[in-house]
Amino acid sequence: MDYVLASSDLGRVAITDDAIAQIVGLTAAECYGVVGMSASNRLGKLLARARATAGIEVSGDEQGLTIGVHVVVAHGLNLAEVASTLRNRVAYEVERMTRLPVAAVEVHIEAVRETA
Repeated sequence: MDYVLASSDLGRVAITDDAIAQIVGLTAAECYGVVGMSASNRLGKLLARARATAGIEVSGDEQGLTIGVHVVVAHGLNLAEVASTLRNRVAYEVERMTRLPVAAVEVHIEAVRETA
């Protein structure tokens, strides 16, 4: 789906779900405690290396964007804090970069992994 960011007599500027998913993926990778992304289904897990947006779902309606993020978190950390930080950072960065309202960011912790 395309979301129109601006339009005038000269044309329009739109952003796709995939572009928003890339913003989310880059933001998630920078969040403390997130050690990786996890695809939400079996096929996605097989293709995860091929797609930078694996584990991210974007949809939108009149109220704003709904973003689902499937992540792997480092063992030993407070999962609620990692999820809260991730949710806040993703919402902030997507709104800052696109000016689209974010209605919800749903964080799904798919696994916990030891880090080296």
